[in-house]
Amino acid sequence: QAQLVESGGSLVQAGGSLRLSCADAGRTRTTYAMGWFRQAPGKEREFVAAINWHGGSTYYADSVKGRFTIYRTNTKNTVYQQMNNLKPEDTAVYYCAASNSYSGYERASRYDYWGQGTQVTVSS
Repeated sequence: QAQLVESGGSLVQAGGSLRLSCADAGRTRTTYAMGWFRQAPGKEREFVAAINWHGGSTYYADSVKGRFTIYRTNTKNTVYQQMNNLKPEDTAVYYCAASNSYSGYERASRYDYWGQGTQVTVSS
């Protein structure tokens, strides 16, 4: 099974950039679709972005379109999320997830494995 490990979270000023990484330490397969979700204090976990197993299709929440980019390496064992023009409302714990599904990536229920999360804090 996938063993997802996120990294790259940090404190950054508004307008700054960060790149999150998610590695599959289990290296069991490369055909998972991958997604990023986030959860701010007192709020429900929400979809941020997803990429299908071969990297040909990407999906974004409206709130991050044009600012965040999700991509994966050729080996497909690592997925990244480049986050530009960060805003204070982007502050949250960001979770990486892996899915055996082929659709519905905006729904957390479609994912089979989750990482532990990495904190992103954007100061104003």
